[in-house]
Amino acid sequence: MAQREFPDTVIEQLRSVAAEAGVDANGDLIERILRTGIGLGVDGTQRGDLKIATSAITEMRSAFRLFARYVDRPKVTIFGSARTQQDDALYKITESVASALAKRDWMVVTGAGPGIMQAAAEGAGAESSIGVSIRLPFEAPNAVLSDEVNLVTMRYFFTRKLMLVKESSGFICVPGGFGTLDELFELLTLQQTGKATPVPIVLLDREGGSFWTDLRAYADKQLIPAGVIAEDDFERILITDSEEAAAAEVTGFWRNYHSLRWVQSDLVLRLREEPSEDEVRELNERFGALTESGIRATGPLPPEVADDDDVQQPRLVLRLKPREVGRLHKIIRGINALPSAPAVAEAH
Repeated sequence: MAQREFPDTVIEQLRSVAAEAGVDANGDLIERILRTGIGLGVDGTQRGDLKIATSAITEMRSAFRLFARYVDRPKVTIFGSARTQQDDALYKITESVASALAKRDWMVVTGAGPGIMQAAAEGAGAESSIGVSIRLPFEAPNAVLSDEVNLVTMRYFFTRKLMLVKESSGFICVPGGFGTLDELFELLTLQQTGKATPVPIVLLDREGGSFWTDLRAYADKQLIPAGVIAEDDFERILITDSEEAAAAEVTGFWRNYHSLRWVQSDLVLRLREEPSEDEVRELNERFGALTESGIRATGPLPPEVADDDDVQQPRLVLRLKPREVGRLHKIIRGINALPSAPAVAEAH
């Protein structure tokens, strides 16, 4: 259904309101938000639906403001059950991995509740923790987190999940119930479809535990033979019972890989170190079949220069085949393994 256009006078008034309020950047996007809000009223949208839209954008604003304070620190989100007790081995390993990552200057993001979420916050400490809580009648934020400092509370799971996923450069999932599995499968779906940039995903279990290996066995027995996932979809995941391996996987993913950007159909991969001609040739031998025209080293593309978008980083450019975007993690791992890659991963 086509949206109704507003008179030019209404558009000018919206722009004037934004300017008077002090909006001095991204005015075009603020105008779109205002136009959408007015449009909901013009459409006669039901009050209950308007409440959903209002709450969602209000909650996102609060979360954006909180995360903006820590824009320069890399973040890892830890998912897990709120029901895990403090004497459980899962609690202890979560606390340990969060502490290890905080010592490497990573922040830990959680759902702010008890159980695994509390273990992660305690391990990282208040100065390295962010909580995105959900309003539930039977659950309150843990004591490590406090309003207006490192905690935001939300009404809707979908806005909460957005913030738990959007800001993080790595994910660790500890055994849990429906909520944990929902968060994991959404992560995997976003990666498989290319709707999210590649990130490290760790499935962490207690020593000798089989929670995640049983999930992998189910995928091997049911999902892969049925053709509903690819054989290598689980290769993007590390299953481990070692907090050292979990922390190394999260930080090591950013050893040489820096960031990416799409420029129309071209994918630009920024690196930390310039690859040699031989290394680019090796990447083409290993991964060229995933692309339409190979992998080439290049300087920043004109749109990157115009935006001053990490122009100092060396980069590779490729055009992935449409069905291969989910395998981008393979190329990134190849880049991280190049001899020219830094010996130690930097904070992302």
